[in-house]
Amino acid sequence: MAAHTLLVLAHPRTGSLTAQVAARLHARIEGEGGTVDVLDLYAEGFDPALRPEDEPDWENREKVYSPEVRAHMDRVLAADDIVVVFPVWWFTPPAILKGWIDRVWNYGFAYGRSRPRLAGKRLLWLALMGGTPEEIARLGMTDALGLILVTGISEFCGLPDARLRVLHGTELSGVPVELRAGRVAELLDEAERTLTEELPGATATTTPTTATATATTTPSDASAAATTTTTTENTLNEEPAR
Repeated sequence: MAAHTLLVLAHPRTGSLTAQVAARLHARIEGEGGTVDVLDLYAEGFDPALRPEDEPDWENREKVYSPEVRAHMDRVLAADDIVVVFPVWWFTPPAILKGWIDRVWNYGFAYGRSRPRLAGKRLLWLALMGGTPEEIARLGMTDALGLILVTGISEFCGLPDARLRVLHGTELSGVPVELRAGRVAELLDEAERTLTEELPGATATTTPTTATATATTTPSDASAAATTTTTTENTLNEEPAR
């Protein structure tokens, strides 16, 4: 079956360079036979604030989270590949993206199990930064972002092969107006090459991952749908560091 990609976009303007990058990747994947679920966090009105109904319960990894969160969990489970496109503000992703991780990549779903539910999925974090590669390296921005997204989130959730790539020089205010269209075209081409390099075969036929979205929407039900073997899960010593 064709590979299915969850394409997450985190930018408030539909005409932004970030949105244009996401649109280019969307077209590339679908143009070569893949399917895409575009999750535009701002356009869909996702609430990034973590409230008590979605707060982790360290004594109950089968907690039933809010309907909004369960729907997003289903979309994550359904994907073979996850591509997250976002600008970097204050050395970090936008608050709405951090809130999506807080609420959806939650205890009992994305972590807290002996067999990671998201294992086998491929994940690409594609960040847009305004500075030059030299400026970014001097400030240590990529290292800081990688520590958060790759080590702190991806690897912790059982995705050791997650990648972080950066599109540099995305601030166009210093580019002469007559040259901006050309610069945008360069960046879109670079984004497409990045997809090919980091997720080879994203548009090709793949075997299903271990998880498939179902009509049911509780973490415990999703666990049963995601399991394709009869191995008994070890539930001991799974409480994570807080």
